[in-house]
Amino acid sequence: MKSFFKSFFATLLALMVAGGLAFILFFGMLAAIGSSGKPTVPGKAVLVFDLDTSLSDGERDPEPSEALSDALAGGVPRTQALPLAIEALDRAAADSRITALFLTGSLQNAGPAQLRELREAIQRFKAKKPVLAYNLGWSKRDYYLAAGATTVFINPFGEMEVNGLASEPMFFGEAFKKYGVEVQVTRVGKYKSAVEPFITDRMSEPNREQIQKLLNDIWSEWKDTVAKDRKKAPADLQAIADDKGLVEAEEAKALGLVDRIAPYDEVLDELKKLAGKQAKDKDFPQITLATYAGIPGEAKTGKARIAVVVAEGEIVDGEGKSSQVGGERLSRELRRLRLDDRIKAVVLRVNSPGGSASASELIQREVILTKKVKPVVVSMGHLAASGGYWISTYGDRIFAEPSTITGSIGVFGLLPNVKKLANGHGITWDSVQTARLANPMTLTRPKNDLELARIQGLVDRIYEQFVAKVADSRKMKPEAVKEIAQGRVWSGQEAVKLGLVDELGGLGAAVKHAAERIKAGDDYQVVGPEHEPDALKEILKNLGGKPRKLAKPGPVDALAGGLLRQLDVLTSLNDPRGVYARLPFEIELK
Repeated sequence: MKSFFKSFFATLLALMVAGGLAFILFFGMLAAIGSSGKPTVPGKAVLVFDLDTSLSDGERDPEPSEALSDALAGGVPRTQALPLAIEALDRAAADSRITALFLTGSLQNAGPAQLRELREAIQRFKAKKPVLAYNLGWSKRDYYLAAGATTVFINPFGEMEVNGLASEPMFFGEAFKKYGVEVQVTRVGKYKSAVEPFITDRMSEPNREQIQKLLNDIWSEWKDTVAKDRKKAPADLQAIADDKGLVEAEEAKALGLVDRIAPYDEVLDELKKLAGKQAKDKDFPQITLATYAGIPGEAKTGKARIAVVVAEGEIVDGEGKSSQVGGERLSRELRRLRLDDRIKAVVLRVNSPGGSASASELIQREVILTKKVKPVVVSMGHLAASGGYWISTYGDRIFAEPSTITGSIGVFGLLPNVKKLANGHGITWDSVQTARLANPMTLTRPKNDLELARIQGLVDRIYEQFVAKVADSRKMKPEAVKEIAQGRVWSGQEAVKLGLVDELGGLGAAVKHAAERIKAGDDYQVVGPEHEPDALKEILKNLGGKPRKLAKPGPVDALAGGLLRQLDVLTSLNDPRGVYARLPFEIELK
């Protein structure tokens, strides 16, 4: 019997080892197959920018566990890194093999500031080569990119959105009461309304005021840009938004919003002509922007190295996921750049609504230490608010787009408990403790007066520290900071007037300024984060296949998406002291 079990387990072990090796070899072959065959650019090719994607400020580098989760979920939605898209457009403008740019599709996730940077790259391309833009219908977001194209097409069955902007936050206060979830809050700043969705059923008046001002600023920038592209006055577009909203194809043509009404097959014929083909030809030379961006350009030869590091997503304590800004992970990357003598300057790209105050402070400390030995220039993307501003404020120079959402200098504590919900289902807790304040962060009961007072005191002190840091870094008096703080959000153009931002401009302007600070002239190269090669990550990425093309969300999808985003906010609140510097609401422009 002893020899039987010995043989049995030996055989079982051998099978497990063999199976593991087969697994690795099989998926290793899949990874190799997926990466085989380098793409090439055909002559007289049309560069096709399919907008059915989501824009990000940096390339996502998921850990193996995240990559496996993505693979099991059927892959990840298609995402285009904004810096790579801009670099590809600029490179294609000078590439003799590329004859034109074709824009089509609908962006699923992009902030106004990101759109502005992308639009400027498209306009630089248009200065050298034709740009054609076609859609069945044009949303405000996509039309902002396409309005200045050489030719703007719309399908005869299509329509356009010229209907202004709206923001519609979701509130859970009454639902929480109904189901027995109580939320206590501590906060500083009358505009610090991040807690409102969880304790009430509507906006406060200060919150409504700041949202209205923000929407007005972003809408004005949209009107000014589109009006210039279409040779109209901003007042003309406002009249269309007030009186019509949705404009059908024939009316859009009559109003000068589009150049031609045509079905897709006729647009293809135009593209064939640009590529040197005839209408009867079945195909024409083309390459997608994503593929073109993946083809290496000229080797980097600049002497001085300028590092671009991206802080994108919620700021969380610890390492965080690849879609978050982990305080430990980002501070470690900044430390590496600070100690690397080859790096002469750092550009910190921030696209974050904030989050953990502790993590924000950890990152800011590394920014301060880094700027003592080399310049640190900040480039704000769509969001750089609250904790996002906390990590930005000590930059040697801060750049933002006119429609960047920033400010929100304020802090809050969110203290939920599930006592009523649990008790209603027969669940109770009892406790033993050695001091009155032994367990203040428990979810099993409401906080008592002493606990709330201590937590509010902590929130007050962190707010005063936040104000003092802004005053010190921006060379302002604390009283002046408090006048524009109180948790209020500002657009980039207003932030410049208030002294929170130095200059309007995108990532390219920030890099150029960094080069000027180190007196590099044009003799510099931009480097990104260093990722260690990881075969397992690549295998797991290939398991999910190619990134999925996103379906256009309907009204129900949008509603469900808003709910999921609010739940993501709750799950990301992991500050060890329960204090947060975060944007006061989930901003979704409609």
